[in-house]
Amino acid sequence: MTMTQIKLGNNGPLVSKLGLGCMRMSPVWGGAASDETESIATIQMALDNGINFLNTGDFYGAGHNELLVGKAIKGRRDDAFISVKFGAIFYNGQWLGLDLRPIAIKNFINYSLVRLGIDTIDLYQPCRLDGSIPVEDVIGTIADLIKEGKVRHLGVSEITAEQLRKANSVYPVTALEIGYSLADRQIETDLLPAAKELGIAVVAFANTAEGLLTGDMKAPLAKGDYQNHFTRFQGDNLVKNLEKVEVLKQMAQEKGFTPAQLAIAWVNTQGGHIMPLVSMSRRKRLPENMQAMEIAFTPAEMDMLNNSFAQGAILGGTYLQR
Repeated sequence: MTMTQIKLGNNGPLVSKLGLGCMRMSPVWGGAASDETESIATIQMALDNGINFLNTGDFYGAGHNELLVGKAIKGRRDDAFISVKFGAIFYNGQWLGLDLRPIAIKNFINYSLVRLGIDTIDLYQPCRLDGSIPVEDVIGTIADLIKEGKVRHLGVSEITAEQLRKANSVYPVTALEIGYSLADRQIETDLLPAAKELGIAVVAFANTAEGLLTGDMKAPLAKGDYQNHFTRFQGDNLVKNLEKVEVLKQMAQEKGFTPAQLAIAWVNTQGGHIMPLVSMSRRKRLPENMQAMEIAFTPAEMDMLNNSFAQGAILGGTYLQR
């Protein structure tokens, strides 16, 4: 199976149409880290199969994730396109807020380069913009890092259409990273059209909406499940949301795939400039996720999905909802 490549934005580099999200290889939500040998083997197998877009963040496991990615790409830097998010401050696993000061960004990047064992980060992006620091200062600092050769391309993440336009006016944005799935379509109103108009690629994460679209979820969730934090997965909301997922499960059964594969395939078919970013930490997940990139829908199937999962059809929110 050959991995399709896309241009990352109008003027960007060629990257794989499927991206590998590395976050879950590190301790997130207070959980333990995945098996390191298996995680490294997963990254290397992805590279072997032409999946070169690797997504990490300096705050994933307090640098653990970057160190892991660094080990996996050692000796094969040219096979990988490294995307790094920065700006989030965690302490003992608790979110404290953002630090987007230029002085902080200049500090963050050097630590990232050392942990990754590389000289240049391919795509560097603030994880969010909260108005604490002017957009011009945040983006301007990354523009300076690009001039210095520490960064190749500017990315942004989790922002509004207005912020995207502003950032792009300071320095050309190559890619927008944002949550997007059948269950989370609010970005279709303003943000997706803005990205398309400006020629910016979309790196779409959370394609299965925190597990809702996998078809494996049952109500009520176990007490320890992290999804319990979100209104989408609570009480009657979850019961009603899972009724919608039955449509996806039925279609998956008829087509001979899993609901998760169809969820990824739906995102993939939303445009040539849209990349599904799929989290994996085990090699056995790679073939099914690559296969999802080959799935096509008939017009009738697409209508059924778009009607069943129209904006607002899924009740309650997750952190994706801004």
